Amino acid sequence: MSKASGSKKVIVDFPDALYQDMQRAVHELSVKRSVLIREAVSQYLRRLARRKLAGELAGGYGANAALNQRISEEFIHVDSENL
Repeated sequence: MSKASGSKKVIVDFPDALYQDMQRAVHELSVKRSVLIREAVSQYLRRLARRKLAGELAGGYGANAALNQRISEEFIHVDSENL
């Protein structure tokens, strides 16, 4: 397998217990250590991005709560007309 264009090598220190867990996973999954580490980092970064987006959305909803409430109250009579 050829290296991806622009790939970088890094040195990572693991505590012994985590290293042993990783080695077991490598063996059980039949993957190379570098593949496991890349996938783990990728998943972690995706989770961080989702958490950040969720926080931004919550902030946006909170910031617009008063406006949404006012709009809802202004059009409450429209809902009762259709009944």
